[in-house]
Amino acid sequence: MKLFQKALVALTLFAFMFAAEAASEKYMPFVLAYTATGDVEKVKKEVHKKLVDAKFEVVGSYSPYAGASVFIITNDALKSNAAKSEFGGYGAVQRVSVTKVGSDIQVSYTNPTYMSHAYRMKGDLKDVTKTLEKTLGNKEAFGASKPLRTRKLRKYHYMFGMEYFDDTDAHQIAEHSSHEAAVKAVEGNLAKKLGGVSKVYRVDIPGKDEVVIGVDLDQTPGGDKYMSDDYIMGVIDFKEVKSTAHLPVEILISGDKVYSLYYRFRIAMNFPNLSMMGENSFMNIVESPEAAKTALIAVAGGEAVKGYWD
Repeated sequence: MKLFQKALVALTLFAFMFAAEAASEKYMPFVLAYTATGDVEKVKKEVHKKLVDAKFEVVGSYSPYAGASVFIITNDALKSNAAKSEFGGYGAVQRVSVTKVGSDIQVSYTNPTYMSHAYRMKGDLKDVTKTLEKTLGNKEAFGASKPLRTRKLRKYHYMFGMEYFDDTDAHQIAEHSSHEAAVKAVEGNLAKKLGGVSKVYRVDIPGKDEVVIGVDLDQTPGGDKYMSDDYIMGVIDFKEVKSTAHLPVEILISGDKVYSLYYRFRIAMNFPNLSMMGENSFMNIVESPEAAKTALIAVAGGEAVKGYWD
């Protein structure tokens, strides 16, 4: 009888866990708002107006390579959630892309709720997600072969030996005597476009010493081919619907330390189904994580460290 009771309890527990997991919400990293045809510049102006009308602040925009443009946006809800979250600056902005693909123009954006879980933020940003859907549309979610559950996103890890969000040693690229000194060093080196890295936007997180700066990684002038956005995206962003809103890369200054998500983690987070081997895989950009980190360390005023691929 006791054995039967134990089996019943175990079965009930298993059923409860299975139901909870099944009920867990699931998300994709990106949303294709809509597709258009015609003049790209006209579409970009329309997108910009829609964002401003919806009370988003467009803190920066750039073209990382031909046929691709990205708007970086924030608002009070994003900044407030960032202020409440450890390393919340990563989620203080969202990215909206306009990409020419053949005769079509794709308008897409990062999924705020997906990003909030991947960055382990306090709030899930569902209201921001709804606002973006209302503002731009929601034709389809994309970026993974199947949606990722909240539980998995909150502890996202591509595979054994690769980084987690809270692996701060992997993500830290410099340390300074103060927050002010760290900001000054990064801003000064970005102004020089040191190593082919230049500034796209900056957002100061309210109520704490934290600043997020988006950067363009360019092969020229002075850049390394393997760290450039153009090279990396040319390998990994090969599907029909483009993940241009993966860019730009962030530098986070929190207190007196400077961070940038190690590229293996950041790419895996936004491209969770990228293969480890084969065509258009991690192995095709094997040099890129260290090349990007080397460039970002220089911009942050840090010291080079031994790479993960060594």
